[in-house]
Amino acid sequence: MANVEEKKSFDASAANMRPFSESTPAYENAYDVKEKMSVEVESTGEVEEEDLFAPLKMDASVVHEENPLTIRAVVTGIVLGCLVSASNLYLGLKTGFTFSANMFGAIFGYGIVKMMSKSSQVPIIGGAFGPQENSIIQAAATGAGGISGIFVAGIPAMYRLGTMGEDATPQKDIGAIFTITLVCSFLGLFYVTPLRKFFVVQVARELKLVFPTPTAVALTIRSMHAGAAGSIEAMKKLKCLGLAFGAALAQRVGSYYAIGILYDWHPFTWIHIWSGYKSWALNIESWGWYFEWTPAFIGSGILIGLNPAISMFLGSFLAWGVIGPVLVHYGECVGHQLYPDDPHWDSLYTFFLLNLKEATPSPRYWLLWPGVMVMVCSSMAELFVQYKVIWFGLKSSWQQTCVSINDTLVARGKTNGFFSKQAAKVVRTGEEVEDPAKANEQVKHWHWIVGLLVTLVVAMIIFHFQWDMHPGLTILAVILAFLFSFLAIQIGAVTDSTPLTAASKASQLVFGGATQHSGFTPQHAQKINLAAGGLASGGADVATSLVSDFRTGFLLGTPPLKQWIAQAIGTFVAVWLAPGLFVLFTKAYPCIYDPNLVDAHCAFGVPSVSAWAAVAQAVTGEGHIPLTSGIFAIVMGVVSIIQVVFRHYYLVGEREKWREWLPNWGAIALSWVIPAPVFANAALLGAIIAAIWRKYSMRTWDIYGYALAAGLIAGEGLGGVVGAILTLAGVDGSVYGSNIACPANSC
Repeated sequence: MANVEEKKSFDASAANMRPFSESTPAYENAYDVKEKMSVEVESTGEVEEEDLFAPLKMDASVVHEENPLTIRAVVTGIVLGCLVSASNLYLGLKTGFTFSANMFGAIFGYGIVKMMSKSSQVPIIGGAFGPQENSIIQAAATGAGGISGIFVAGIPAMYRLGTMGEDATPQKDIGAIFTITLVCSFLGLFYVTPLRKFFVVQVARELKLVFPTPTAVALTIRSMHAGAAGSIEAMKKLKCLGLAFGAALAQRVGSYYAIGILYDWHPFTWIHIWSGYKSWALNIESWGWYFEWTPAFIGSGILIGLNPAISMFLGSFLAWGVIGPVLVHYGECVGHQLYPDDPHWDSLYTFFLLNLKEATPSPRYWLLWPGVMVMVCSSMAELFVQYKVIWFGLKSSWQQTCVSINDTLVARGKTNGFFSKQAAKVVRTGEEVEDPAKANEQVKHWHWIVGLLVTLVVAMIIFHFQWDMHPGLTILAVILAFLFSFLAIQIGAVTDSTPLTAASKASQLVFGGATQHSGFTPQHAQKINLAAGGLASGGADVATSLVSDFRTGFLLGTPPLKQWIAQAIGTFVAVWLAPGLFVLFTKAYPCIYDPNLVDAHCAFGVPSVSAWAAVAQAVTGEGHIPLTSGIFAIVMGVVSIIQVVFRHYYLVGEREKWREWLPNWGAIALSWVIPAPVFANAALLGAIIAAIWRKYSMRTWDIYGYALAAGLIAGEGLGGVVGAILTLAGVDGSVYGSNIACPANSC
């Protein structure tokens, strides 16, 4: 095939953002990747259908890759994964969002290794570069950039609830943090390995498991390697990504020294100052209505599209512009006066404290429960409406297991009546997906079986001695992790929306029941709840990401064994990198974890931490939910469930076009938990930019859209790491910078 050019345009960036570090909402154009794609054969001009359940047809100029697992690919992928890990920790602590490393690694990795490949005379660095090696880069990047979720949710929540003991700090507990990261990471890596053959090969066509985002990554990699034209387009993507990354990094670092000018714009504060400190504008300022020039969230808005961005903005307006002020007006909630002794700023309040000792809650605490309820209800409903897909998946899993056992017995000259009978029920239609990987290219069974058994034993020991968890509860957490992985992979492959929010909260509910009436103190029960929830959701998160990588490799013909090794190396790096970055951030900003500083002015909103801690308190009987908040939470949870059912069963066929007009309840819930509307403002700006861009120049959007967004996100994330280092060094903006144009000279 001389050249393959996609005639169909789709958004390759769908589902690269994960809100609450646990799930992915339905983004614009997430369903644009279909089972077949129209392609044009340049040599004949004919249009033919390409099957996306078989390896992609490559350009004729692509040479055979003898060994795509190269040192340069793995090292490049790890370096890029480290950038993503740092960005995800910063963004996750700040807003609850993280993003996947797959497309970032694919594009940036292409540019780096493409330049290396021109040095053909230099060993290791030089030599031909093809799409399979490109997929190795993104596999290593995904492995190294993963497992950030537990550090922006469950682990900080343990400290905030005081379950780690008095005077405990992440720096003192670094050993225990390393070990829980090790278990979560390799647990997901080992038990996901056999799921590759099941989900990507055996039942892919039957269950229509397209895996939209991994497929988009594979198609992007193929297009970059499609001859001279593909190379030119790929370099355009790389330049855009690099410029955006550098600009965002410089802006974030520079803004620490002039935050009121380069980062936070407070127009209502300016009005108050210009009025001679006599205006009513501070009443609006007090509710967080200002604009933040955050490249990361503008980039997020570019990715997620108008519907989630508008939903988030409307949710913020409803929470911090209507509900909150009404609650304060009628005395249901109270705010905290920041500067009672300063006549210029005595009308400046904050309504975002989480001080649970007060008899009357803050609006933030009141809205936290409806936010968590909507998040859980909507994600659970999305899971349950896919019951047919889940049932077919479980049924196929059982059948394929019986077939494998029967084939193994037959190969050894043995038979078993039960397994042969079950295997005979499997109907061969002739349309089954063929695995292009040869036997010597597959991951050996003993690789993952031995690894899984060792990890399980190590997990029971670690969780017993370091996290005070009975081995039986550890096994329960592992079983839940596998079950949630199975469901998340299957649902994500169909909808491009992984229900990890439902998985994490379901695990917390299960362990809430398991520890009830067991003699545990509330703090001990909360520690088990959060540790087990982290194990279950963390393992499922890693497993989901790695199966997505296997799908990309399948389409590009990458040997699974090579890809698995790259994933394992990247995962090993993540085990040490992620905890180290977490300690860096918490040492620079103790308010992230210190329960005594929860209500202090903090650079990080940590919404995921608040959500996890709230659920842990609720299921262990310590959470105090205001009556009106609980009633509102139940009503909103029911409304979100009704919408899911309405969309899934009524808005079908000709009515399906109306789905895009329904609000995104995941985004609304996020806006209720994040204690400020600034991120919704920035995301809406990014979404508007993307919508106008797509409307008037779809071709340039296809080239530059994701590259720009990824560069902005990663650049600010790395800028946050630099900011933490500057703070620890004592040379940050609080020492040498200015707070001019900030309310009360403080941003």
